[in-house]
Amino acid sequence: MRIGILTGGGDCAGLNAVIRAIVKRAEDYGWEVIGIKYGWKGLSENEPIAEKLSFKDVKNIHRVGGTILKTSRTNPLKTEEGKKKVLENIKKLKLDALIAIGGDDTLGVAAKLYEAGVKVVGVPKTMDNDLSETDFTFGFDSAVNEAMHALDNLLTTGESHDRVMVAEVMGRNAGWVAAYAGIAAGAHLILVPEEPFDLEEVVEFVKKRHEKGENATLIVVAEGARLKNADVFAKEGKIDEFGHVKLGGIANFLAEEIEKRTGFEVRSVVLGHTIRGGEPSAFDRVLSTRFGTEAVELVKKGKFGYMVALHATKIEAVPLEKATEKMKALDSELWTTAKKLFY
Repeated sequence: MRIGILTGGGDCAGLNAVIRAIVKRAEDYGWEVIGIKYGWKGLSENEPIAEKLSFKDVKNIHRVGGTILKTSRTNPLKTEEGKKKVLENIKKLKLDALIAIGGDDTLGVAAKLYEAGVKVVGVPKTMDNDLSETDFTFGFDSAVNEAMHALDNLLTTGESHDRVMVAEVMGRNAGWVAAYAGIAAGAHLILVPEEPFDLEEVVEFVKKRHEKGENATLIVVAEGARLKNADVFAKEGKIDEFGHVKLGGIANFLAEEIEKRTGFEVRSVVLGHTIRGGEPSAFDRVLSTRFGTEAVELVKKGKFGYMVALHATKIEAVPLEKATEKMKALDSELWTTAKKLFY
């Protein structure tokens, strides 16, 4: 058996732990593992970008963030020629099966390739935690912990100067990172994509805190949060190959508006890529390892067109098509709890 693995989309902590687990379990079965570089891009070139992997090469990479296989936001299905090239390169590499590690876009491509006859298994990865059919994706816990530490620091510096601090975190369509990190850090207000907000209400919230003698305020806002009846804050109008506009700027907008309307000193900080890099947490190392191991088991069983998923404490298989048909929005019960803690 000769299997290929690739990592696509944005990087996050835990990717290397998945790669390590796949290689280890595959070698247990006497299989050969081919690492495809730069995600779907590596299978879209005239010559595939790939290398053989052995456990000796990857045995210690579970502690390291990012991905040794590199990644890209490449959509090979944008053109018929791109799809044809992927299918040709899978044959050229003599792959008996393919394990795709990624989020909604990467696994969406995998689902369509499965329909085209590719023997593929998916592993869910996104620090946004917005992929359906799995309780958690790896990378999320690590990002939340990084964000929490940064927010803790912003709270103390804000209190030292009596400042309003507005922190922007990743979260295009779902506010999982903002909600979890905000609750963990004790943020005073959290703004998420699922619930468009009124600017005047945010300003009044800050004013009322000052009236109570609370001169330092920490506001956490997801990059995809937006004003009521308004579009998201886009950066430079750039769009990736999956049609996603590059987001950014909402924290700066809020900081300027709050300062202008209140006269209070306000600072904005964009945590951005700082929370997706770095070492994976213990939770993500374990989850990634379980995902990688079980992905190989699905290959062995011939259960293609499926994605490994976390359901409570068990790793189970769900159809790729079902996992990618809709986004997983922030849990309403969690959001209700978060709002009860605003003060």
